[in-house]
Amino acid sequence: MEPFRYHVFVCDQQKPEGAPGCRARGSAKVIETLTREINARGLEDEVQVTACGSLGLCLWGPNLIVYPDGIWYAGVTPEDVPEIVQSHFENDAPVERLVRTDEAEVRAEILANRERRVAAMRARDAAGALPDEWNDRIRGFQESRVILTALELDLFTALGDGARPAEAAARTGTDARAVEMLLNTLAAAGLIHKQDGVFRNGPVAARYFAADSADNARPALMHTAHLWERWSTLTDCVRRGTSVTSRDMAARGEEWTQAFIAAMHRNASERAGTVVRAVGAGEVRRMLDVGGGSGAYSIAFAQANPALAADILDLATVAPISQSHIGRAGVADRVRVRAGDLRSGKLGEGYDLVFVSAICHMLDEAENRDLLRRCREALAPGGRVVIQDFILEPCKTAPKSAALFALNMLVGTRAGSTYSEPEYAAWLEDAGFRDIRRVRLPGPAGLMMATRP
Repeated sequence: MEPFRYHVFVCDQQKPEGAPGCRARGSAKVIETLTREINARGLEDEVQVTACGSLGLCLWGPNLIVYPDGIWYAGVTPEDVPEIVQSHFENDAPVERLVRTDEAEVRAEILANRERRVAAMRARDAAGALPDEWNDRIRGFQESRVILTALELDLFTALGDGARPAEAAARTGTDARAVEMLLNTLAAAGLIHKQDGVFRNGPVAARYFAADSADNARPALMHTAHLWERWSTLTDCVRRGTSVTSRDMAARGEEWTQAFIAAMHRNASERAGTVVRAVGAGEVRRMLDVGGGSGAYSIAFAQANPALAADILDLATVAPISQSHIGRAGVADRVRVRAGDLRSGKLGEGYDLVFVSAICHMLDEAENRDLLRRCREALAPGGRVVIQDFILEPCKTAPKSAALFALNMLVGTRAGSTYSEPEYAAWLEDAGFRDIRRVRLPGPAGLMMATRP
């Protein structure tokens, strides 16, 4: 079977630093250039590009193979790509100067590389060396911290159209020597580029981390920076069984609240369309959004049904942020914000839908049972409650994102956690709900739905 005229496999295997390989020789740039050139020439439906593991010619990379011809290219640079696309893919004429033609020699090199790799693995294993995968995971916080510090300093914005370390230091109020070390590391990670002592943002940094970009994610990512302090206390939290830094959201200050709601808004805006389609908005006239934050979900439901009116219940410190998003969305006549504490008191009555997103993980079992009981009381007969949250499998070891988030609640809350489908089902049944079901969605969170009889 040959579904494409040409199928190109490009080695992009990541190896330890210092080891020869295609990634170290620039295969990522070759793949990027190859994809761009193929699309520019209108060949995307004829030529399929697939990144793959080692092709065995590590000293000669970047390497690629073109099928069905079985042509092996070696030492390909981004500058070679247009010639390959034009000559080989458009005119069926391989670029001979880059082709490996001696089959016996290629086979011998591949087998020799394999033997060296196996011998090295055996030697490391005999020495009791920690596998690279786990060593990288254990030290992974270092690169994360580099990026978070750059975000905290707003360093990517400070680079502007390009800056030397002294200029970046002056703009960020930092030490020139230290900021140069930070910039060099960011360049090594591929986020920025360095040329003749001048640092400039790469495509990812320019699009997502600089203030003048429409897709600037820094305000939301500052919440991740704030998580750093809490996660550094994990050992003490495991010893004590609860957070050692926990404060009520209202007491965490405006900067923390702004970053937290920005992060929640970014996540919610990306998922809102999928959630609305899964839940359905057509029959909903009155909706309560419990702890609705920025209002992203209420806005999405209101936009999906012009007859729908939504109430958002959240803290007084959050309400101004919610109202600003609602105003910009043009639904202020149908989406209102009500200040209150979801942990106690009556939630209202007569709603067709009560939506509880990213709330249950902040609460303990007793608080969740109480909240769901009050959700039932707020619904009209036949109304639905929809919980969106991390939902663990019964074993509680999967999905990994939900297991990790349980620890996020350990370090950040008094008694929050993530909960399993059977737990949610039991709480909903005990609260008087029926027709309980789980809806799996793409991404880390899912839905639990139930109906008030």
